[in-house]
Amino acid sequence: MIQRDAEKTIRRLLRGFPLVTITGPRQSGKTTLAKAIFTDKPYVSLEDPDIRLLAREDPRSFLERFPDGGVLDEIQRCPEILSYLQSIVDADGRMGLFILTGSQQFGLLSTITQSLAGRTAFLELLPFSLPELKRAALLPDQTDAILLRGCYPPLYDRDVAPSAWFSAYVTSYVERDVRQLLKIQELETFQRFIRLCAGRTGQLLNYSSLGTECGITHNTVKAWISVLEASYIIFLLRPHHANFKKRLVKMPKLYFHDVGLASWLLGIRTTEHIATHPLRGALFETFIMGELIKSRYNQAEPAGLFFWRDSNGNEVDVIAEQDGKLMPLEIKSGKTLNQESTASLKKWLSLAGSNYTSPTLIYAGEETYRHQNINIAGWRESGNIFHLT
Repeated sequence: MIQRDAEKTIRRLLRGFPLVTITGPRQSGKTTLAKAIFTDKPYVSLEDPDIRLLAREDPRSFLERFPDGGVLDEIQRCPEILSYLQSIVDADGRMGLFILTGSQQFGLLSTITQSLAGRTAFLELLPFSLPELKRAALLPDQTDAILLRGCYPPLYDRDVAPSAWFSAYVTSYVERDVRQLLKIQELETFQRFIRLCAGRTGQLLNYSSLGTECGITHNTVKAWISVLEASYIIFLLRPHHANFKKRLVKMPKLYFHDVGLASWLLGIRTTEHIATHPLRGALFETFIMGELIKSRYNQAEPAGLFFWRDSNGNEVDVIAEQDGKLMPLEIKSGKTLNQESTASLKKWLSLAGSNYTSPTLIYAGEETYRHQNINIAGWRESGNIFHLT
């Protein structure tokens, strides 16, 4: 098993909470991590129809099987037991009794918050991070290789081609989960929709334009986007509110959590195709954005990431909240830098005054150094950016 950065965080949380809830996309390693932490406690999956039926019909008897706690996997399949779980942990009084896992935010977090308020901590587990792959000596040498493969654990512990695995993943999980939540009848339309989303990764999200191209309404686009967010397929990066007396863009930017999935949806099957693809820059930006989010989530912290763009086209890819200040980050997919590479950062710094820290440019090169008050970081360091400041 590849050691996860989140393990230390979860062990710390278990000392102060009776439960920890791990959420994240399917196949991100939640079950493996929960079992590794609770090696001496029982495990059940509520995906199993027999187990789920027992839990629903007689929740008290079901939970009596775990006098010292355990792992309850895929808890979103049986939210009815959460109120009974509340009574048990309140009566018991011990910390670190249960780990719950769930693959959808949609409705799950609100249900858990209502039933287990103050009793559970939350951690969002995404696929492998660069530091995790590096420690396991599994990090690809070239950026194009990781843009193609992405970071889902099964692609690193099985002998399976990315194209075959992503095909099965989309059919088995993405389409199934979305159809369950939205009762979608025209699967072909949804398949087209998610591919159109992949073509917009790293770009401003215009709901009306996306709906027109897909042949669905504005409200349907919003509903489908919400479910893709809830299933940890995509995330929306919001514009930062500081305006510096400038008119700002109000639309969010769309990104995929895993760059390999976005590449597969775009029909990319080889690294040679990645190298010449017109969206390579957007895919590299998607990859780096994913690493920044993982570094925060693995510490059980909110992402706290935004972007800045004014009406004149001046833009900084990421504005991160860091130690009470704003940290501007620019992402460049090339291996060679020039004076223009830092122009956006310098423009933002000229407007920001003194409320900033550690302006950083992340690029596809290998070297990490400091130049004219700006940190230059190679792509391998993107998972450690917030620790380099």
